[in-house]
Amino acid sequence: MIAETVCSAVSAAGLGIAIVTAYRKRYLAAVRIAAYSLVPIGLVMTGVVEWLADTAFSPTAWAGFGVLGVAWVLFMTTRAVERRRGGTRKERRAAAREAGRSDAVAPAAAAPSLGQGTRPATRPAPASRGDDDLSDIEAILKKHGI
Repeated sequence: MIAETVCSAVSAAGLGIAIVTAYRKRYLAAVRIAAYSLVPIGLVMTGVVEWLADTAFSPTAWAGFGVLGVAWVLFMTTRAVERRRGGTRKERRAAAREAGRSDAVAPAAAAPSLGQGTRPATRPAPASRGDDDLSDIEAILKKHGI
């Protein structure tokens, strides 16, 4: 009852401001103010205000919002875990199917490519003057020990 009265008063005040604005020959702004001021009375007439008032004071409704919140948190958590694992279940099954094939991996790939140490035995030759574009990249790789 109070909410309907407040909405009606807000609409009446808004329409009064729209009339004053139209009197000042700002018709576009007056129409926009009138449109905004008709929204509260429209919400009262459709019953949205009564539904919101009933929902705001209902413990069952708040429990329902809590359940929806928990469901949303669970959904977002599973999405985050799925992204960390590297894809959806369908993608993981396809990768496992590819790994199960005998021709998926070359026979020579089973042997380790490096010996005991992690660094190559010989250093690469210094870059020639024609490879100035690659010298920056090579310097960065050397800095990181690659």
